Amino acid sequence: MPHRVSVARSVDWGDTDAAGHYHHSSVIRWVEAAENALHVELGLLDLFGTVPRVRYEVDYLDRLWFRDEVVTELWVESVGRTSLVYGFEVAGPRGPAARGRMVCVNVAARVGPASGEGSPAAPWPEEVRQRLAEAQTSGE
Repeated sequence: MPHRVSVARSVDWGDTDAAGHYHHSSVIRWVEAAENALHVELGLLDLFGTVPRVRYEVDYLDRLWFRDEVVTELWVESVGRTSLVYGFEVAGPRGPAARGRMVCVNVAARVGPASGEGSPAAPWPEEVRQRLAEAQTSGE
């Protein structure tokens, strides 16, 4: 069983859409908060800004409403040579509300308009790969 992190939040007014339930874009923010919590636990704060998302998929299972309490769980599903797959689930008062996967790629250095070019995927440094792989297989 993989190591999981959990982050609790309330559905804020700004997380909702005109129908009154959570907007689909809220899920990625909650997932990224859980990803940050995992990086803190693993001592991998340097990954911020060097691991862009290349794929994101979500199954929306239930509605969440303003002020509902939600818990987002995130875990490492797999670690490749240059990429990483997270699994996640967002649960509300009635159970799972969203479930999915997010694929990230290591680009090794921050890139942006100032650099003038993008950066190709790079292999994980061994220490980073080891910490991520241990999170993938550790039981909690």
